Amino acid sequence: METLKFGYQYFKKNMPVAVLAEALSFLGVFAELLLPLLSGILIDFVIQKGEVREDSGGVFHFLLTGRFGEPHTMRLFFAIAAAYGLLMLLRIVLIYVRDLIQERIGLNLETDLRYMTYGKLMELDSATIAEYNSGELLQILNSDTIMFKELFSHRIPYLGDSIFMLVMTLTLIAGIDISFLIIPLILMPFLVKSVLDFKRKARENFRDIRKKSSEMNLTTQENIAAVRIVRSFHNEALEKEKFGNANTNFFDARMKQIKLSSKFDLTFNTIRQIAYISTVVIAAVLVIQGRLTVGYILAASTYVMRFMNNITGVNNHIFNMQQQTIAGLALKRFLEKESKVPEDKEAKLHCDTPDIELKDVSVEMDGQEILKHINVSIPYGKKLGIVGETGSGKSVLLKTLVRVCDITSGQITVSGHDIKEFSLENLRKMYSYVFQDVFLFSNTIESNIAFSRADINERMVTKAATNAEAAKFIDALPERYKTIVGERGLGISGGQKQRISIARAFLKNAPVFVLDDSTSALDVNTEHVVLKNIHDHFAEKTLIITAHRFSSVVDCDEIIYMKGGEITERGTFRELMEMGGSFAHIYRVQQEQQADEVRIDKPET
Repeated sequence: METLKFGYQYFKKNMPVAVLAEALSFLGVFAELLLPLLSGILIDFVIQKGEVREDSGGVFHFLLTGRFGEPHTMRLFFAIAAAYGLLMLLRIVLIYVRDLIQERIGLNLETDLRYMTYGKLMELDSATIAEYNSGELLQILNSDTIMFKELFSHRIPYLGDSIFMLVMTLTLIAGIDISFLIIPLILMPFLVKSVLDFKRKARENFRDIRKKSSEMNLTTQENIAAVRIVRSFHNEALEKEKFGNANTNFFDARMKQIKLSSKFDLTFNTIRQIAYISTVVIAAVLVIQGRLTVGYILAASTYVMRFMNNITGVNNHIFNMQQQTIAGLALKRFLEKESKVPEDKEAKLHCDTPDIELKDVSVEMDGQEILKHINVSIPYGKKLGIVGETGSGKSVLLKTLVRVCDITSGQITVSGHDIKEFSLENLRKMYSYVFQDVFLFSNTIESNIAFSRADINERMVTKAATNAEAAKFIDALPERYKTIVGERGLGISGGQKQRISIARAFLKNAPVFVLDDSTSALDVNTEHVVLKNIHDHFAEKTLIITAHRFSSVVDCDEIIYMKGGEITERGTFRELMEMGGSFAHIYRVQQEQQADEVRIDKPET
């Protein structure tokens, strides 16, 4: 029920047209249920020359008044055929219009659910997203939205049709002879018990099917993303085995459901055959007693079988509803997820020249302290370098500035205001962030560079690429800035990807540049030129750079050296070298290594 209430909040705007569609559907079902009565009249008063009484024909008694022909005449035959044709045509038109309306409702609901789930994906913080694997996320954003909209646009309306048909069928059977109700009423408890057992087991099975489907999606997605790694390690056989196991598990889960359905079908078909034979027996008794004509026997037996078939329909709808309810529950839980980085979306505070300060900042993740009592002042325009061992907390420190993750204690302020007083949008507008892991969209180089500014012109894109030392290799490509890169496009080197990513940050032109070890794939000379361009063209802006190559930060106003989440050394480059600590030692080692590489690469004379 909670899943239905959750879905209704998105479906309720479609209620007026949904009610209209269901009304049309009920009319179509009623028109279809009248057809056996016409068949009965045809047998009794056209094929046979039955005696017309006041109750003959039921709702179609007007056909037997003589105005449309006497019994056992072609005129009456054509009148009945015309009525039959009109009812069939009416049913076809009504169902056609209903289907159009329901499909439109379904597409509206599916579109809304996609917007909501994608919006939630963009809203949630990284730690919350990490609770899901990529297979689960694809299942939620794609399969579950389609599955859940089917519940409201098709399954519930069709279930309503089946229940309406059951009620009307019982009413029509009772109108022919109440004796025919004996069979449905006797068999009803057995059918209800079978349906309830089936519903419980089907829900458990579908939960398992969904889990196995998610695991198979994850395996497939990982192999697509890691195809080059798999090939380079010549591990195709292992990955095939992994996929084979996931595929087999999915197959087994589906087979379990198929066996359950087959078992129920066997039970129901047995009950249905009992109902059919019993109806024939009752009909024979009524004919012998002279209480029923042959035409009514046909109509009554047709209605009894319709009743039993609609029990099957109800069961099938309930069966499918279990799968759709599970999908809806997954959607509900995802959309109700709260971000671990809450924000005041109505906050209007913004700053064009931010003075950033970290005051006794600590961060704890999964019970482990990642940052410990960090104190750093970054007035607007300052150039700050952050270096240290792998896992020392450099990237986490940068993430706290833009609230990718929140601090556990302490305070981060921007021009005197706590960063939590800013909306995430306004806070992140202050930063041109170049991530350690470069991601390029499956689009043109131009679109990737201009990602933050859709209204940008080609000249500014070219300028940004030039400042990032990317223009030369881009101009050498066959389609230059129109070249498709990313998943489906041209494969480019890691250094080229980094330069496109840096150009993207240049074009955003935010007050603070953040380079998170984003020049690691560049050679020393290219890195030097890129950093010089930042100092020359964006001299007034703040620069925060983390690097494993210590030469990247020598021109910074202040350098902090981190170890184990703490700042262990800080100062200018000259001060740190004079200090003779870890920074000075590692810097000298790296310089010697670079000198050795130059000697090796230098050709003999």
